Amino acid sequence: MVAPSTPAQPAPPARSATDPAAGSGTHRERFARACRCLPVDRPPVWLMRQAGRVLPEYRALKERHSFVEMVRSPELAAEVTLQPIRRFDFDADILFSDILVIPEALGQAYDFRDGGGVRMAFTLESEADIHRLEVAAVRDRLGYVAEVLSRVRRELDDHTALIGFAGSPWTLACFMMEGGSAREFHRAKHLFLTQRSLFDRLCEKLTAAIIGFLGLQADAGVDALQIFDSLGGTLAPHHYEAASARWIRPIVREFTPDLPMIVFGRGVHDNWNALIDTGASVLGVDWMQGLAAVRRNLPAGVGVQGNLDPAVLLTTPEVVAAETRALLESMRGTTGHIFNLGHGVPPEATLENLQALVGTIRNFR
Repeated sequence: MVAPSTPAQPAPPARSATDPAAGSGTHRERFARACRCLPVDRPPVWLMRQAGRVLPEYRALKERHSFVEMVRSPELAAEVTLQPIRRFDFDADILFSDILVIPEALGQAYDFRDGGGVRMAFTLESEADIHRLEVAAVRDRLGYVAEVLSRVRRELDDHTALIGFAGSPWTLACFMMEGGSAREFHRAKHLFLTQRSLFDRLCEKLTAAIIGFLGLQADAGVDALQIFDSLGGTLAPHHYEAASARWIRPIVREFTPDLPMIVFGRGVHDNWNALIDTGASVLGVDWMQGLAAVRRNLPAGVGVQGNLDPAVLLTTPEVVAAETRALLESMRGTTGHIFNLGHGVPPEATLENLQALVGTIRNFR
């Protein structure tokens, strides 16, 4: 059984959908409107890695269950997914899982080293290794994720948006070919540069697997899907289209316009046109770019998500509030802004700083 959560700090009451000052109704409606670049009363907010890490209720579970165990258990994963909503009442909730469930479902399991970092059960080293990846088994092997999402959807009801996700083909290929975390991800680049047809075969399998997995999440009732191209910025700019963006494109187009698709290409600063051409509804932006400048150079119908520097959450509530207001002011008068960090919540962030961030956004008009 899941242990009872540590009592949450009360979040400010959400405005009723009947309150004319709410403008966008429920959190779920506000998020949906922002994804479509429609006017909202304030930007919706959720944070990458908002589940776990800084929450004492998550740490209590982590003392008794491994990360992988929590991911695979519908009861535990649903509990962890809901914990940040109970505490902070974000506009959107994101599935608690890991991008590496795709390789696992293909037949390449993962866990975490004692000293930190991902370890794959084996390393993709040959054509035979790629050949034995089983795309047809993915949906069945990840059926537990559908149960997680169904549980969470019932709890959130119509009030809060629910986001599903997957890693991009390029990012997954990097972990799979290195055998886990690495200081430098060279092996996938080597395959791309020297055996393009075999690289393409791997990405074809990954693309099909990701489409199947995201389809399972769509069927379970998510409101949007995010693709994490977390290692996109490791590519030379002139290789990004062929190594990453071309494989994201068919995934996005499988689900739009029925579901908003958010694409987060961390470190991808020289390929905005390639990201736009994926057909994404919203582009995630890391903290190393000015968000307002990025927004001005995007088509009117493409939103932006981000992009507060995560390090701000390591300061004080006063600094967090000031930096959050500055970002909000820089985006004033624009549509299609979903407030987020430029990457994930740092483990050392304080609850007081997170509350200051959320409170500042709620009070922004």
